Amino acid sequence: MKPFIALVLSVFILYSCSRATKKRKTLDEKNASLTISRAKYEDQLYGFWLGQCIANWTGLITEMDKIGNIGEIKTGKFYTRSDWGKPDQPSIWAEGIPSNLSPTIDFVFKDPGEVWGADDDTDIEYMYQHLHYINKTSLLTPVQIREGWLKHIKSEEENYLWVSNQKAFDLMQQGILPPETGSPDKNEHFEMIDAQLTTEIFGLFSPGRPDIAIRIAELPIKTTARNEAEDIAKFYVIMHALASINTEKSMTQRIHWMAREARQVLPDNTYPALMFDYSLKLYKSGIPWEQARDSIYQRYQVEQKDGYTITDKNLYCNGCFAAGINYAASLVSLFYGEGDLKETIKIGSLAGWDADNPTATWGGLLGFMMGKEGIEKSFNRQFSNTFNIHRTRQNFPDKGVDTFEKMAQKGLLVSDRIIREEIEGIVDLESNRWIIPLKASDGIKSL
Repeated sequence: MKPFIALVLSVFILYSCSRATKKRKTLDEKNASLTISRAKYEDQLYGFWLGQCIANWTGLITEMDKIGNIGEIKTGKFYTRSDWGKPDQPSIWAEGIPSNLSPTIDFVFKDPGEVWGADDDTDIEYMYQHLHYINKTSLLTPVQIREGWLKHIKSEEENYLWVSNQKAFDLMQQGILPPETGSPDKNEHFEMIDAQLTTEIFGLFSPGRPDIAIRIAELPIKTTARNEAEDIAKFYVIMHALASINTEKSMTQRIHWMAREARQVLPDNTYPALMFDYSLKLYKSGIPWEQARDSIYQRYQVEQKDGYTITDKNLYCNGCFAAGINYAASLVSLFYGEGDLKETIKIGSLAGWDADNPTATWGGLLGFMMGKEGIEKSFNRQFSNTFNIHRTRQNFPDKGVDTFEKMAQKGLLVSDRIIREEIEGIVDLESNRWIIPLKASDGIKSL
C-alpha cells in the first residue's frame, strides 16, 4: 500500500504544481498588457481638462494669500478648513484688495455658454499637445519646442510666464535651444515656476507606461527645470501615467498606490524624497491636514531640514514660488484629499503658497480618473465645455476658442501615435481599444 500511496501523493503534488504554474502563467499573461477603451479614455481626457480648470481657477482665489512669516512679507496665520466660504484675504501683491474672482473662498465654475480661460497651469500643456499633433511626432525636438514657444507666447505685453518659464523664454529669444534653457548655468530660476506645472499631460499620453512617459517628457521638463525640480516634475508625470491601472480599486487606494510608485523616481536623501516620506508620515499619524501643513512650514521654511535651504537664499517672498515648498503642500492635499475631487481642491486652495499650481495638478489627475460624468456627478451640475487659449497664448486656430471635446480628441490621436511608435502597443480602431504591453513597476527606480 505504501508505494501506491506514495505514487498518488506524487501525482497530486505534480498536478498541484502544474495548476499553480498554469495559474501564475495566466496571471502573468493577464498583467502583461493593459486593454483600454479609446472611447472611455477620450471621456477621461475631457475630465482632465475640466477638472484642471475647476481646480486652477478655484486655487487662484487664494494664490499667494498665505506664505508664512519669514522675511519682509508676512501673511499671518495660514488658512484652515473653517475659512472655506469666508471672505478671501488679499494676496501678497494685491495691495490690500481681495481676489476679483470671488469675494469668498469657494469653487469657481463656468456654466454652459460661458468660457474657461487659459492660465499658466493649462496653457503650456495645451501648447505641447498641439505641437505633438501638428508635427505628427511622438518626441518633440529642441527646435520644435523653441519654435512653439516663440510662436504661441507673447514677447512684449503680459505673457503669463514667471521665473524659470520666463527665463527659458528669454533664452529662446536669444537663440538658445532646450534643454540648455533649463540649465542652472543659464537659468538661475530652474527650480521656481518650472516644469512641475507644465508637463503632467505627458503621463496621460503614455497610459500604464511611466517609463515611456518620462522619455517623451524629458526634454519638455529639462526646458525649464533641473535637479530636484526636475525630479518633482517626473513625479507628477508618473502619477498621471499610472492613473489607468488598478481601476477596480477605490480612489483612495489608487491615489496612494500611484504616489508610492511615483516616489521611486525621487532619489533617496534628496529633499523631494524626504518631503514625501515626512508628509506621508504626518498623514498616517492621523493629525488634521492643517497641522500637517503647519509642520511642513516649520520643518522646511523655518528649520530648513532635509536639505531644503530656500530661506537662506533671501529670495522674494521667501521662495514662495519654489518647486519644493509647493510640492510639499501638494502632498498634503493629495494624501488628505484621499481621491475626493472636491476635498482635494478645498485643501489645496487653503494650504497656502502658490495654491493654484498643485491644486490644478491634482484637479486634472482626479478629473481624468473620474471622467466628465464623474465630475458632473460630484458637483451635481454641468459645466462649460469651452476653453479660450488666447487668454494667455496666441496664434492658435479658430481665434483660440476650443472645446474640451476637441482637446480630448486631439489628445487621443497623440496617444495613438505614442502607443504605436514608443510603447509598441496595438491601436485597434475596429474595436476602438488599445492593448498596451506593461513593464514591471520596479522599473520606475531606473527612470
